[in-house]
Amino acid sequence: MTQEAQNTKVVQDAFAAFTQGDTQALLACFADDIVWNAVYGTGPHVPTSGERRGKAAVAEFFRQVAANVNFSTFEPKEFVATGDKVVALGHYTATTPLGKSFDADFAMVFTARNGKLVGFQEFSDSAAINAAFVAA
Repeated sequence: MTQEAQNTKVVQDAFAAFTQGDTQALLACFADDIVWNAVYGTGPHVPTSGERRGKAAVAEFFRQVAANVNFSTFEPKEFVATGDKVVALGHYTATTPLGKSFDADFAMVFTARNGKLVGFQEFSDSAAINAAFVAA
């Protein structure tokens, strides 16, 4: 198995754990020193915005996701890997506690090292996500 294939499998395993709600399996995919950057361009009023460093901070990110984002669709559709990078292209639809929703494509860029994920950056429709977290 190539390095790219191994890295892609780690990313796919992380997605599977997330969609199954298996936090322990999800966190097992991450290196202790992971750097996690949520959707670029989301504001400080979005509970999941910003950078997290370390596995404990990323675990808190996923607690924020569970509390604030109700996904009705979460579909990684394509994986592109080169070197230590894996890009997942997909689509999600979700509702916030304010009853507002967002519907957007995403590009999630993962960096892998020694069979673990060490970096993450997400790109999506930040304007739609920001708007979904603003009270009417």
